[in-house]
Amino acid sequence: MQDEPLVLGIDLGTSGVRVAVINAARELLHTEATSYAEGIQRPDDWLEACRSLLNSIPDTLCACLRALAVDGTSGTLLACDHRGVPLTEALSYARAYPEHGERIHDLVPQGGPASSSSGSVARALHLIDQLGPKLLLRHQADWINGWLLDDWRWGEEGNNLRLGWDLDSKSWPAGIAAQEWAQALPEVRASGAVLGIIDAGRADELGLPHGLQVVAGTTDSNAAVLAADPGPDDGVTVLGTTLVMKRFMAAPIRGAGVTVHRVGGQWLCGGASNAGGGVLRRFFSDDLLAELSRQIDPERDSGLTLRPLPGRGERFPVDDPDLQPVLEPRPVSDALYLHGLLEGLAEIEAKGWARLTELGADPPTRVVSLGGGARNPQWRRIRERRIGLPVVSCRQPPAAGVARLALLALQARESRRFEME
Repeated sequence: MQDEPLVLGIDLGTSGVRVAVINAARELLHTEATSYAEGIQRPDDWLEACRSLLNSIPDTLCACLRALAVDGTSGTLLACDHRGVPLTEALSYARAYPEHGERIHDLVPQGGPASSSSGSVARALHLIDQLGPKLLLRHQADWINGWLLDDWRWGEEGNNLRLGWDLDSKSWPAGIAAQEWAQALPEVRASGAVLGIIDAGRADELGLPHGLQVVAGTTDSNAAVLAADPGPDDGVTVLGTTLVMKRFMAAPIRGAGVTVHRVGGQWLCGGASNAGGGVLRRFFSDDLLAELSRQIDPERDSGLTLRPLPGRGERFPVDDPDLQPVLEPRPVSDALYLHGLLEGLAEIEAKGWARLTELGADPPTRVVSLGGGARNPQWRRIRERRIGLPVVSCRQPPAAGVARLALLALQARESRRFEME
């Protein structure tokens, strides 16, 4: 262990942060998580969570760390100054700004992830209207990378698709590039690219080695897919606060609400609903969810037709900022109500896979599930019945998935060094 090079993954999700340390064999050696104190909108909470978790990594593992990578929620956007100091709270990926629809139309091509009123372009326009153009716009993972490097230039391509970054041309759209506020955008690097070496003062603060490479990561949902290590015919569903469906494909597909990423040299396509486990926690604690789930017969239908969105607006499988949740009628039985909510989420998932197939994706032959909901056997069976496919669970955390990008960068560096020798 003493001489074995290790890598670190930092996963900033909707409700909190998790870290993971893996070795060259991708074995999980350490993982720990903590929740945000007040919520995803507060960058100080991101930092406190990262400090706490990084300082808790055992010294024997810390000494062997050679590279790290960070993932974050892809649409959570922060305005900061050129020293990285936040100018206001972050705007969550779930907030839509339909009033900016006309302006967005002039800035980015229609039909892509940036053209939606729930995309980051809409949030950027809101922030610029509020604070002026002399600022930096950084997504969650990119801002944390800036904090680690003490260098706020960089952005990772997958985290900036909703802000308009074009994977094919590797540039910002002409409409955005011509704006006065274009200087607020990051210099974008590919997922897996080395951004630099951790700032020495930050390394001392966090108990991390000097010389630790900071590698461009990906989004939190992409990290979860990497953690699942899916086969070529597998789809991946992340059952977290939100519901995410993705799969690797031979060629990209395009459509409203669909995200297209390049991760590890492969195309990764899918979509994320605003619905998910966050709605369940609005009504039930984790303990009550487990207790009520045991009372559900997943082979029978609840008779309810619910759409468990957290509020107005949906991103995928339909891109509709005005779509309303359907959370009533609520029966007297809490178990029956939970049954209906789980069926509603399964219906959204089924429509998500159907939508991807309509757009040209091969239908998956199996679905691999991650996240807290993947541990619920009743929900798994409800989903199997509704989707019509076998569903299996993966227990690897997304932090271990983004750590794989750090490992690939480290291995590529070692390979180049070997070739030069």
